[in-house]
Amino acid sequence: MKTIMIGVGEFGASKTAGEAVKTMALGSCVGVILLHPPTRTVGMVHVALPESKTNPDRAKERPGYFADTGIPALLNLMNKISGNAGGKGYLVKLTGGAKVMDPNNLFNIGDRNVLAIKKTLWQQGMGPLAEDTGGQISRTVAVFVDTGKIIISSPGRKDWEI
Repeated sequence: MKTIMIGVGEFGASKTAGEAVKTMALGSCVGVILLHPPTRTVGMVHVALPESKTNPDRAKERPGYFADTGIPALLNLMNKISGNAGGKGYLVKLTGGAKVMDPNNLFNIGDRNVLAIKKTLWQQGMGPLAEDTGGQISRTVAVFVDTGKIIISSPGRKDWEI
């Protein structure tokens, strides 16, 4: 099976049978997963920060780094790959947004990321169907083209699905 690896601030998608899209070590970062069941297209963006206005240059270089630029970039890619010109019919799932390196909530990056992602999704007329966010664990997530299954893993725990 071929796996498309998504790094911090990156995004990718596939509708090729036998492929998976995967990202690792989601702490305060959030994996935004889009599925388009009619075309069996899956995609993901690894969002690190809520707003691109904090670093416009980075947003131009790596739009996936921010919620407000990463989600539109992923939607554009998904529309292109799926042929879904209307941009409708996507299922959205979220994972990550933990307090791994900020247990005292000093910066609240995880919570702020989740809120900014939902705001951006709502502006696109979408919302998450399911989510596994918060807590104090790092997550690795993979979504499989053939089944649309989303498998999450974390050290010391059994894998689970959303």
